[in-house]
Amino acid sequence: MGLTKQYLRYTSSSQFSVIASTRCNVILLNYRNSTDRYAAVANCEHVCIWDTKTQQRVMMLSGDGDVTAEVTCMATNSDGKYLAIGRTDGSVQISDLSTGNDVVTFNGHKTAVSALVYDEQGLRLATGSQDGDVVVWDLVDQKGLYRLKGHKGMVTCCYFVKKHNNILITSSKDTNIKWWDLDVQFCFKTLMDHRAEVWQFSVNSNEDRLITGSADSELRVYNIEFIENVASDKVMTNDDDDDVTMDDEGDLQTEDRLVKCSKIGSVFREGKDRVVSLRMTSNGRFLVCHGNRKLVEIFRILNDEELTKKRKKEAKKLKRKLEKNEDNDEGGGEVTLEASDMILKSSTFYANFSITSMDVARVSANKDDYVIVAILRNNQLQVLRCDPKLMKETVRKSMISVNGHRSESRSACFSADSKKFITTGSETAKLWNRESQQCIRTFPCNRPTCCLLVPGDLQLILGTSDGHVEIYDVGSGDQLQSTMAHVGGVSSLILLPGETGVATGGLDKTVRFHQFQLEDDTSTKLKRLQMAESRLLSLEEQVMDIKFTADGKFIAVALTDNSILIFYADTLRFKLKLYEHSLPVNSISCSDDSELIVSGSRDRSVIIWGLDFGNKHKKLFAHDNDVTKVEFVPETHLFFSCGKDKMIKQWDADKFILIQVLKGHADAVWYVLPSYDGDLLLSSGNDKSLRLWERTQEIVIPDEEREQEREEQTDLNFAHNLKITVPGENGEGKAQMASKTTRETVAGAEKIMDAVELHREESGKEEEFNRNTTNRENEIQYRSNHPILMAYKIDAARWVLQTLQSIKSSDLEEALLVIPFSYVCDLLKLLNKFVGEKYQVELSCRCILFLLRIHHGQITANVPVDQIADLQVNAKSAIQTLRDRVGFNLAALQHIRRQVELKDEISIFADVTDAYKEKKKKKRKGDSLKRNILAL
Repeated sequence: MGLTKQYLRYTSSSQFSVIASTRCNVILLNYRNSTDRYAAVANCEHVCIWDTKTQQRVMMLSGDGDVTAEVTCMATNSDGKYLAIGRTDGSVQISDLSTGNDVVTFNGHKTAVSALVYDEQGLRLATGSQDGDVVVWDLVDQKGLYRLKGHKGMVTCCYFVKKHNNILITSSKDTNIKWWDLDVQFCFKTLMDHRAEVWQFSVNSNEDRLITGSADSELRVYNIEFIENVASDKVMTNDDDDDVTMDDEGDLQTEDRLVKCSKIGSVFREGKDRVVSLRMTSNGRFLVCHGNRKLVEIFRILNDEELTKKRKKEAKKLKRKLEKNEDNDEGGGEVTLEASDMILKSSTFYANFSITSMDVARVSANKDDYVIVAILRNNQLQVLRCDPKLMKETVRKSMISVNGHRSESRSACFSADSKKFITTGSETAKLWNRESQQCIRTFPCNRPTCCLLVPGDLQLILGTSDGHVEIYDVGSGDQLQSTMAHVGGVSSLILLPGETGVATGGLDKTVRFHQFQLEDDTSTKLKRLQMAESRLLSLEEQVMDIKFTADGKFIAVALTDNSILIFYADTLRFKLKLYEHSLPVNSISCSDDSELIVSGSRDRSVIIWGLDFGNKHKKLFAHDNDVTKVEFVPETHLFFSCGKDKMIKQWDADKFILIQVLKGHADAVWYVLPSYDGDLLLSSGNDKSLRLWERTQEIVIPDEEREQEREEQTDLNFAHNLKITVPGENGEGKAQMASKTTRETVAGAEKIMDAVELHREESGKEEEFNRNTTNRENEIQYRSNHPILMAYKIDAARWVLQTLQSIKSSDLEEALLVIPFSYVCDLLKLLNKFVGEKYQVELSCRCILFLLRIHHGQITANVPVDQIADLQVNAKSAIQTLRDRVGFNLAALQHIRRQVELKDEISIFADVTDAYKEKKKKKRKGDSLKRNILAL
């Protein structure tokens, strides 16, 4: 029996080069006693916190496990302690900013999360997604409360009303703004004044103005008036037959029984594109908005005092005007202010590039200076400090842009020792340190397309999109030479056999060969590297890629006519033509033994060819989109391929099998590059990220990998197609369960069923044991020999409770929903036992209430009445005992507080903190005065 080939696994080791992802918003955090210094931005699947003053990264938040879903939106609570993170897979992650750890992860959306908002107390979280669903989560119990369905498009913004904490406002791309009464989970008012998508809205601090931004240049302003002392149960639902309208007695309509919202006018922006961000300052005085371009506009909102003065001034003008009019007998008139009179243009300024997201914060309560942090589309984070009352020349700008390209990287090369590597962007080429992932040097260049380090790693050669080939000194970063090599762009750059020069392929249908030369430098009196063209190979089509075989005998050229031409390297005489692809070939690679050549094309396939006769060994359907790059691992017949389907795949060119799939990029992957020893892998994607992958000692078995992929796909399809009818959720537009069925919930249901089965089995054994020992004088207690129960030293009933505790709180309801009714009766008996023993009362009552609501009809028909009555008595008694305990502890704490306050004559928990802050402030002033005196 022959030896089997072993494959080693590649795992992601680092991800860098991204300053801020453009798909997610930016947030100024209340972090480390500062509200204007630290900004949270998305970094693909991670979240970075930047210090805007030192321009350094303070913290990196990563999800638990192998999280690869990209971050789409973020929100923080009022005190800034917790950060909610929404992702493309519909999950919402709650992170503690003080420790950097995850608190809980919610799974309730089937599409990407598009909006997040906390309520004022930070106890609830509302999330909106691209499928139009709005889910409200309870952060204390860590569970979903309900799902609000009503929008027909992506939810763009959410807001909890502070005056009425049970009212939620949401906007959507379906052009509607909905008002939800969370007491009855019903939409009681819909604003349909917009003609296009509503992208953002903002409510002022007094909550009497609603300002919306749409796809046009108009900001619509609405007046909000809340109706006090109206119970929420007066709001009618769709089941009501009576249509309430305004009658002669002045009764309110149905939608006006909680709030009145009427449009009072519009304010026009300078920008003609859609509104991207609309932010209100904390004091409600200024409104900052921007579109898809560079322009940032600041509006000043007049307060009540300023509005009163303006009304008086306008009344005087109107009175003088009417006095001059002799035809009018009236001596005065009523003054009504328009929206443009209430919201005034304050200032405008331009960022350095197009803005994708923005946030604003006030520097201090005593100053009118504000900090605006904006994410730019070219992978930069810009910080603007300004006073909106003054002119735009007072804007102070700073930029965080050191460790990243302005666009995606399209080519790269390793150094000889693999400790450094070069990557190219749209404007620069950068030299990186592999260990620290820090940029060592930047080489300014006009749109480089390919790069190459000369042997010795002292010079760098770049090919540009305008046809130039440029040589740079790696140590100093100076340009040594720039020559016009091609009329079009340079598509490929490779060393000649013997390392005596380079060959370049261009879009002018030529391959040019250049020889290295050493010339005297008159300024430094040293030799410097130069290139001179030696040969030319003319072709009939544009060149996409070129490669030399390892023995230096042949050169392969990929053309836009879907073919690959093989020439003799010494004479440039034609040898073979390889044609099988149906679309142009993007990349080719040759093995180190010069036996195989592999090609990747836009037709999504990869073909393995033999170089001896040019025969096709195998055609593989490699990716779901264009194949962008193929590369052999040195000294092996293993190769990597990447494509626009966000995947990197490793293949065996001898057995024609897929070895492993590397997932991590959030967009198209442009290249994958193995190091010279094959231990490292560098990849770049359209998400502007650079990723390093390391080869580990873990063995990969391809058959097991494919089996695992099939199981994951089966679980996903099962969870997606599983439809369980929940009583009360059949009506259109009504609230539904917040959670969704996932692999974790199905696995939790299976664990519960296994625990109930174990309890049934152990109960039967115990009954049989008791029957056999009935006539004996000395009673012997039954002891289970089950390995799980013996290991945990518990009985079967407690094992069921421990299984319920092991399931995440956010997945508990969905797991109980999957359980068949045959297990529900036994589970209710066990829960009745737990509440009767006053053990885990909260968890047991939560499960009891949910099961009774879901299986109400079957329980009333199959479960005896006395058992349900006993369950009710035990649950009430356990809850009352728990309430008494909590009330007693609360009264004791209040008593201790009063005793301490009387003893120390201070107010605990509140005044102590204020006194400490005041003392610390005085100390800082004293230290500052001492420093000034010493300086004088």
